[in-house]
Amino acid sequence: MTTLIGTTLSGAETQIDNRAIDELAQDLTRAPILPGSVDYEEGRRVYNKMIDKRPALIVRCGGVADVLRAVRFARDHDLLIAVRGGGHNAAGFATCDGGIVIDLSPMRAVRVDVDNRLVRVEGGATWGDVDRETEPFGLVAVGGIVSTTGVAGLTLGGGQGWFRRTFGMTCDNLVSADLVTADGRLLNVNATAHPDLLWALKGGGGNFGIVTSFEFRLHQLGPMVAFAGPVYAMDKARTILRRFADFASSAPDEVNVMAVLWTIPAGSAFPQHLHGREVLIIGGTYTGSPERGHEILRPLREFDEPVLDMSSALSYRALQQLFDPFFRKGEFLHYWKAIYLDRFTDNAIEAIVGGCAVRSSPRSLLAIWAVGGAMGRVGTNETPVGNRSAPFLLEVIGSWSEAAHNEQNIVWVRHVFETMHSFSSGKINANFSGAGEDNERFVRAAFGDHYQRLATVKQAYDPTNMFRLNQNISAV
Repeated sequence: MTTLIGTTLSGAETQIDNRAIDELAQDLTRAPILPGSVDYEEGRRVYNKMIDKRPALIVRCGGVADVLRAVRFARDHDLLIAVRGGGHNAAGFATCDGGIVIDLSPMRAVRVDVDNRLVRVEGGATWGDVDRETEPFGLVAVGGIVSTTGVAGLTLGGGQGWFRRTFGMTCDNLVSADLVTADGRLLNVNATAHPDLLWALKGGGGNFGIVTSFEFRLHQLGPMVAFAGPVYAMDKARTILRRFADFASSAPDEVNVMAVLWTIPAGSAFPQHLHGREVLIIGGTYTGSPERGHEILRPLREFDEPVLDMSSALSYRALQQLFDPFFRKGEFLHYWKAIYLDRFTDNAIEAIVGGCAVRSSPRSLLAIWAVGGAMGRVGTNETPVGNRSAPFLLEVIGSWSEAAHNEQNIVWVRHVFETMHSFSSGKINANFSGAGEDNERFVRAAFGDHYQRLATVKQAYDPTNMFRLNQNISAV
């Protein structure tokens, strides 16, 4: 009898005979995907082109029962587990070598409860799936800024989007969840049932089980929102970033702003004469009427003479899709880190502009998010995200085309990231974990004083660390 060669939790090799695979297949809604099958190459791909893993088995789950059976199969055979939602995480946690990928991507149902302003979202959905269903009701969930991002990964890592200062982080809006545990149970998690687990899911990563559905609070918005999108020449970046910081420091909660240092790529989204030009792009939104929003956001467009002004009134759904063309699955190799900035001084600005100047790839960028507002008023102990007093978040996004250039681009990201520690308490964003290396340092910097509390929850629900391919926390 032929066998499947897999990898155990301890990294050892294991053999699984085909009879066990056949028995599993009979209970699933879809046949498992095995190496050599027609769907295998596509099935193992994730967002980041740098991630090239070869799992022994991929189970594409059609519902909760499939998830339960996959977890129990993995437990019975001591298989390494990777959990895939949207598959968008740049660190590549959604796949593995030799283990089982429990793939929730077919589970994308979204159900809107208009009367209670709630939405129930399956664990494989993307934010585009959610936006499509909530938009007709003039309601929005707090997602990211790329619509192809998975709901699960963003939420479990905290999550920030266009309206973070107005409605808080994604995790702040999580009301309940259904979760499959390491011992094969399905739990409904809410403020009264397993409240310790609900707290941990609000930014503590995928450590505690597989979330098969999320319930979020919805907010009224639109249908149209004001967007300010001036594009300035890079040689004006120092002056404009000072003005950007001053504007952000006095902005009301209804205003959300960010700044991106980048090179305009070739493509129809930008005029041809600007292709290849280094620029500073300001992005600003307002949650009230577009007319009032354009007035409030006008200073962003008058920092200097822009080389292009993309300002307009957009639907929320269109706003969520603005960056989609530049973050397509499998198009680039990626390595990302992010750090909160407590001080946005002239020296910090100089470090950011100087770091941008020595990028190894024109597709790499630095993004500065003004935070605070409603997001900043959430108590330190209310979520694993912890202290939110920093006024800015810096994302260091390394993106490039060829694997031969991996080292130089990774070195650039790490250099900028480490340099910016001079302007930070050291707190980092849990969703930007590089390639998952140096995990102990990473999770302690992300969770700080909450690490031990998360470890206690981990011990209660996953004592053997079955779910370890994530921003991993060891059990007590």
